[in-house]
Amino acid sequence: MNRKEFLKFSAGIVGGLSIPGMFRGYAHGAGIESGKATAVDESYLLKGLNAMARAHLMSSMAGHLGASLVAGYFIGKQRPDLDPEVYKGVESDLDRVMAGESVFGARMKKNSKIMDSELFEDFPKQKPNESLIDGIAEALEKNIKTPRESGHNVIFASIAIHALKENPDFATPSIIEGIRKLIRLFDNAHPGSGYYGKAKGRIKGDKIDLPEEDNGVPVYTDVKGMVDAVLDEIINQDPKIHRQGYGGLIHVNNHAAAITDLAQSGYSELIPAAIASHHRHLRLWRHLPNVADEFGPESFSEFSPYTSAYWASGKVPYDRALVTHRVKTMFGLDELTTAVDDDQKEKQAYDKLRYMM
Repeated sequence: MNRKEFLKFSAGIVGGLSIPGMFRGYAHGAGIESGKATAVDESYLLKGLNAMARAHLMSSMAGHLGASLVAGYFIGKQRPDLDPEVYKGVESDLDRVMAGESVFGARMKKNSKIMDSELFEDFPKQKPNESLIDGIAEALEKNIKTPRESGHNVIFASIAIHALKENPDFATPSIIEGIRKLIRLFDNAHPGSGYYGKAKGRIKGDKIDLPEEDNGVPVYTDVKGMVDAVLDEIINQDPKIHRQGYGGLIHVNNHAAAITDLAQSGYSELIPAAIASHHRHLRLWRHLPNVADEFGPESFSEFSPYTSAYWASGKVPYDRALVTHRVKTMFGLDELTTAVDDDQKEKQAYDKLRYMM
C-alpha cells in the first residue's frame, strides 16, 4: 500500500483520536513509485539520517541539520510537479546547511568535537533491521508528556520514523541508536522560552503560570481538533501582532505536523500525551505579549515558497534560522493538511505560509 492509499484508508486510531477516513488521500503526489527518481536528490535523505544519528555528539539542537535534509527530500518526493526553480531553491538551502551555515551546528556548541560536515558522512555498512525503528518511539515516550524545546523532541523523532518506515533499507543499528540518543537528550529539556517585554525579558516556559481560562485558544484532545486549531492560527496571522518565543508559529505548525505523522505511523499510544503537550505549547505562544512596538511588525514574503517567484525574487530571507526551518515548515504543512478535509481552509493556510518565511 502506498502512502496515498494508507492515508486515505487510515481508520480508527484507538481512544477516539481519529475517525475512519480522517487522513484523506494525500494531495501532493504521495503515490510516487518506489525507486523512481525524485525532484530533490535522494542522497539528501541518507545524509540527513546520518546527521540526525550523529547530532547527539554535538547537541540536541544539532538535530535541525539532518532533519532539514530529510524534509527537503520529501518535498521533492511528495510534490513532483513544482517548478524546477523550487527544487533548486530547496537544494540550495540543504547545501547551505551542509556547508556549515546553520546556527544550530558547531557554531552553537562551543568546543564541539565534531564539525557540521562530519555529521553527514556515511556510517560503516550494516544490515538494516526494520524492527528497530520502534525504538525511536520508545525513546520519545519518555519525554513526550510536556513540551520540550518547542516540540523538537517530537519533530525530530517523527520525521526520522517517517523516513525510515518509507526507506527501511536505511534502518541500520547505527542510525537507529544514534537517533535514539538524540531524542533522549530532550528528557530533561524545558519547553522553550518566550520574550515577555523589556521589563521581564526572556523567561523559560516552565516558569510561566498560564491562566485557567484561555482567551481564544480552543480546547482540543484529538488530532483533528489540533490540526484545525493550528490551521486557524496560520490563516489568521496578522503582521501587526509580533510574538517572540517558543519557536513561533513555525514550531507550533511543525510540532502538530509531527504528531499527525506519528498517528499515521501507528503510534496511537503516544498521541494523547503528545496532543496535551502541543496544547500547552500553543497556549504558551498565544499568551506572549505583542512586542511590535519594540521590534516592529512581523515580516513576510510576497510569494509562496512553492513557487519559482519566491526563489527568483532575490528576497529569500535567511533570518530566524530559516536555512533549516524553511523546508521543515513546508514539509510540515503538507503533513498537517493530510488530516483536514476542507479545501478552502487548506488553500487559505497555504496562502498564509508565506507569512512564516
